[in-house]
Amino acid sequence: MTHGFGPVTPPDAQIRAAAQQRQAQLTKPGGALGRLEDLGNWVAACQGVCPPKQFERARVVVFAGDHGVARHGVSAYPSEVTAQMVANFLGGGAAVNALAAVAGATVRVADISVDTDTDPQVGKHKVRRSSGAIDREDALSVEEVQAALSAGIAIADEEIDAGADLLIAGDMGIGNTTPATVLIATLTDTEPVAAVGRGTGIDDEGWARKVAAIRDAMRRARPVAKDPVELLRVAAGADFAAMAGFLAQAAARRTPVILDGVVVTAAALVAEDLAAGASAWWLAGHHSTEPAHTLALTRLRLEPLLDLSMRLGEGSGALTALPILRAAVAALTEMATFGEAGVSTAEPEASADTGGENAVANADTVTDADHSTAVEHPVSKPDLTK
Repeated sequence: MTHGFGPVTPPDAQIRAAAQQRQAQLTKPGGALGRLEDLGNWVAACQGVCPPKQFERARVVVFAGDHGVARHGVSAYPSEVTAQMVANFLGGGAAVNALAAVAGATVRVADISVDTDTDPQVGKHKVRRSSGAIDREDALSVEEVQAALSAGIAIADEEIDAGADLLIAGDMGIGNTTPATVLIATLTDTEPVAAVGRGTGIDDEGWARKVAAIRDAMRRARPVAKDPVELLRVAAGADFAAMAGFLAQAAARRTPVILDGVVVTAAALVAEDLAAGASAWWLAGHHSTEPAHTLALTRLRLEPLLDLSMRLGEGSGALTALPILRAAVAALTEMATFGEAGVSTAEPEASADTGGENAVANADTVTDADHSTAVEHPVSKPDLTK
């Protein structure tokens, strides 16, 4: 079921095959760059061109929203921190800002359901103040969940129409790992105690309260688990619905996405139900310490690039992985082929009198230390002022 989304076509298989063929012609042993080769092939297939183009406008969108359940002791921080962090993002002082600058990306913040007024520049798509406490009430009304989905779709369209060639969804919301765990545990049929993590660093008593809240929310979620829109309405929140719409629309518009941690990946699970096949356009940036994240990645069949014990959110893990994806593109695009570099690809038969001493090295012995061929190409730098 697509639930209003256009059909999601997979990345171009013919271009992927062409990229694999190019990998075999580059000045390295076959497979010597390991997963970088697979990543480069994926980017080429997403872009529909081989060799692929380096990303010129990678864009992070941080979806901010509060959750009523946070008022019941499931987080180590008060809900006021959400709005304070939105201001910090706008001021350039958060981890997402620092990591985006290093990775060559720019940052946008979208207030979807922060429980106070925020800067007008981030509130264009605001749906409501805070989502309901999902352990005892619905997160959203029917009208609000549709508005949140539409907000996510509109944000994806705005960014892609403005030239974004890679998207990252980030999250900010005190208490948001609780609805994330509810979504993941419900969709993977997992008991709460096996899925609940420490979130912002709660103590044992806080963890017990969180387990209880998730257990109660899952009781409310299970009857609607097969309807992704209803699941978002009952057991998630406006920020999750917006992220799900954003991720589904990015895939529908053939734009690659790097997923972040447990919150974004929970929204991705629902987005895959909204738009079947969307996950082919997503890459898992990292592996969070939250147990539910492992469950979600397994369900989506995505292998994370990094495992650095991160659990911040904001898009931080995805941004940390972005330079690796850039490296994969650079290798596939900028490396010389054997023919261009004049490097032999096969060992000729050795003559009897030399015993092969004068034979040239074959492809199996070409390593980083065996050649120093440098091929320079101009690489455009991303405009970080956008």
